[in-house]
Amino acid sequence: MNEELKKIEQEVNELTSKLTELKKEIHKVIVGQEEVLDQIIVSMLASGHILVEGMPGLAKTLMIKSISQALSLNFKRIQFTPDLMPTDILGTEVIEEDEHGHKKFKYNKGPIFSNIVLADEINRTPPKTQAALLEVMQEYSVTYGGTEYAMDKPFFILATQNPVEQSGTFPLPEAQTDRFLLYVLIGYPTESEESQILKQTTGKKPEPIKAVMTGEDLIKLQKYTREVHIEDELIDKVSKLVRLSRPESSSVEEVKNYVDFGAGPRAGQAIILASKAHALLQGRLAVTPKDITSVTYPAMRHRIMLNFRAESEGIITDQVIKELINTAKL
Repeated sequence: MNEELKKIEQEVNELTSKLTELKKEIHKVIVGQEEVLDQIIVSMLASGHILVEGMPGLAKTLMIKSISQALSLNFKRIQFTPDLMPTDILGTEVIEEDEHGHKKFKYNKGPIFSNIVLADEINRTPPKTQAALLEVMQEYSVTYGGTEYAMDKPFFILATQNPVEQSGTFPLPEAQTDRFLLYVLIGYPTESEESQILKQTTGKKPEPIKAVMTGEDLIKLQKYTREVHIEDELIDKVSKLVRLSRPESSSVEEVKNYVDFGAGPRAGQAIILASKAHALLQGRLAVTPKDITSVTYPAMRHRIMLNFRAESEGIITDQVIKELINTAKL
């Protein structure tokens, strides 16, 4: 048994060292954004999808494309527009004629059939097209014409939305946002980072990104992520934190005053899975309170609905989450 455990530990160490190499490759073209990059990798290790919000030009597309290159995975980008239809994403049936003149329907798969899919500006398309992603995000399959088509593994959706563009946008409904494991905010670079970006992007081209991991490596890491240990005491604290977000049963004043709807059980699942992935990313096989607090903000901010009073007083979701973390004593 000891030999088997040593073999598993050695494999985990080899795989986590590849995550370090992965980040080094991505930083060949991406300056800064360390926290955002960590959260994207955490989502992938936890087999979840991620919603990223940030201003245009902050390298969201470049970052996810670079990850796909370093992982040697297929990558597709879908630009969401007001006239985009579900078939533009999922695919459609076409009539084909064989050499004998017999006609039959053939399903042509859409761009969603890829390992990594960038859903760019997802809030610029109507709800009907947004809803086309619901099944594939939850079930990892597409049903068309009564036939189910499974996605290749690993499969990961990164969706982006612009916070300032109001005209012609369709905010994602709660059922849609809840499918995302994490909701990440990308801010502007620091002064030194911005200077480095200007030097790097206006000089000679950087070295090409090398593939340092395979899809099989990522699938193994996803399996080990679920096996990372977490104490029952920490699970109880996560449960308490999520329950405190519900105004009808909360003792937190900020929740009673500013929250319309609290988070459901999926929030607790997201926090625990993401904290396990965060621990593994740091080279540990057990979750600490620091792992939990590092993922609670992106796991909760899209699962708590603030009321009009919060909007009028300039209260944001992260302020409420901070009080929840303090009250749950994490």
